[in-house]
Amino acid sequence: MRKIDKIIIHCSATPEGRDYTVAQIRDWHVRGNGWSDIGYHYVIYRDGSIHPGRPVGVAGAHTQGHNAHSIGICLIGGCAADGKTPKDTRTHAQRVALVNLVKQLKATYGPDVTVHGHNEFAAKACPSFNVKTDPDLCAL
Repeated sequence: MRKIDKIIIHCSATPEGRDYTVAQIRDWHVRGNGWSDIGYHYVIYRDGSIHPGRPVGVAGAHTQGHNAHSIGICLIGGCAADGKTPKDTRTHAQRVALVNLVKQLKATYGPDVTVHGHNEFAAKACPSFNVKTDPDLCAL
């Protein structure tokens, strides 16, 4: 089992109100980036359902310099309807699912696992909200 010390939250950078699937993101990553698989370990759809991506036992391809010891979670959305402007588009169901998934992962990998937004490691808006001050996550 890989040593995990970080959970890194991402968004798919897709327009609010539109659904996308793991298969679509996998296609973007494999065809568009030439990666071997989807970069994220989990994807949370707008309805709150949690879908597996890359196997957790395999390092992700989601945050340069931090993939070896992290788990990547992607929330569908993250942009306004124009598909360009960063916006916190999380649904209530996504918020609940994210908190539950992070709790489960911390229970599995240890309470010292830290939770971050991709924007803490890259000059990007992703996940389009501040993980460190988010009331749902900062207490975890």
